[in-house]
Amino acid sequence: MRTRVVPYDHPHARVLIAEVQREYVRRYGEEDITPVDPAEFAPPRGLFLVGYLDGVPVACGGWRAHDADEPEFLDGDAEIKRMYVVPAARGRGLARAMLAELERSAAEAGRRRIVLETGLKQPEAVALYQSSGYRRVPNFGAYRCHPDSVCFAKPVAGADRPADAGTAGVGTATDAGVAAAAD
Repeated sequence: MRTRVVPYDHPHARVLIAEVQREYVRRYGEEDITPVDPAEFAPPRGLFLVGYLDGVPVACGGWRAHDADEPEFLDGDAEIKRMYVVPAARGRGLARAMLAELERSAAEAGRRRIVLETGLKQPEAVALYQSSGYRRVPNFGAYRCHPDSVCFAKPVAGADRPADAGTAGVGTATDAGVAAAAD
């Protein structure tokens, strides 16, 4: 898979985001209505990627920066959003490759920890994150009281944080996201 940095509202990104929203409806009965501003995914404080196989867009994902001035976050956090692989391309390791590229780009941008939300009705996404070293943290933000949500965090490789910082911050300030990724 070749990845390309694109704006969040790029035509290929819009098609894949619409597909992930349809997947949310199939699994949960509704779209993810978490507030998302496309500008949050613009470098240097964010990034959105589309993955291509033979020139066809088959995967997407992005991250947006958060810092300690926002409740439930730490300086240097990056939140992964809209991770998705089309059903026909699943089972090839594309979600894992997309996740690794998002982690790498966040680290290059100086982010020190990745946080994310996924859903209990997405067991393949939960398994991907757990097998990639993410640890469960209390639900945060819009997902704090959502019964189908599960949140994770992982220190970015090489980050200058204490060993337990992977789970600190998110969820601790106020007792506190969608990856329809399939590996």
